[in-house]
Amino acid sequence: MNDQYKNTDTEHMAGRIRRHIVNMTHRGNSSHVGSGLSISDILSVLYGHTMQLDPEVPRFAERDRFILSKGHAGAAVYAALAERGFFPTERLKDHYQNGSIFSGHVSHKGVPGVELSTGSLGHGLSVGCGMALAAKKQSKTNGVFVVLSDGECDEGSNWEAILFAAHHKLGNLTVAVDYNKIQSLAAVSDTIGLEPFTDKWKAFGWHVADVDGHDHRALKTAFDTARAKPDQPSVVICNTIKGRGVSFMENSVLWHYRSPQGDEYEAAIRELDQYLTKWEG
Repeated sequence: MNDQYKNTDTEHMAGRIRRHIVNMTHRGNSSHVGSGLSISDILSVLYGHTMQLDPEVPRFAERDRFILSKGHAGAAVYAALAERGFFPTERLKDHYQNGSIFSGHVSHKGVPGVELSTGSLGHGLSVGCGMALAAKKQSKTNGVFVVLSDGECDEGSNWEAILFAAHHKLGNLTVAVDYNKIQSLAAVSDTIGLEPFTDKWKAFGWHVADVDGHDHRALKTAFDTARAKPDQPSVVICNTIKGRGVSFMENSVLWHYRSPQGDEYEAAIRELDQYLTKWEG
């Protein structure tokens, strides 16, 4: 495996991912900037610390599989892949442009490192269960990682998959829930409440970690612990802030669909550049 990027400072990587997301959604005049900013820390830990990947051989057999079930935040995955070295960051300028392979909802077609195209919510975990069961039956060592949104947990198909994974003791399956408490048009609690959320996963037979989804040390420990559970699927409930990293986007449902343009774009980039001066001067 190519470990060139394995020891990347994941907090620095998360900052770069956020700057890419804002630039990409600005150029494409596209949505879901808040959703991407919400999961930037989760992705930087998975791609920069946890997952076994090789950017030079994206399809090598022992690689870990990653599925972004909340496919509307695809800009974040493209940015993480570029930062990990799957393709040049310069190519991110094509995001959401006519004829581009980098569609708004994440696509595997022609994009190295993407395992599954997603967009319609509630499907990614079922596919992840299938990947994990196949690997287990073939005694393979790779893990499967799925990122769900909290609003997506309204989908009944997810709870069927959650039952399935526990029944088949899929210890090679780890789910991260982006629990920012805001879905597309309103708060999760005002749409279909999830609490007591951790108790529900436990009752379904899963190992559960409940962490600050922006705390890199906590995320690394949670994902490493999950990998050590041979006969039990794991979920990491990542308590996040939608729009994290740009003060006027944080905890605002507006930024699920609004695109950063004009003065708002310039203000967002100034904040992110200020954060990155810690590493980039």
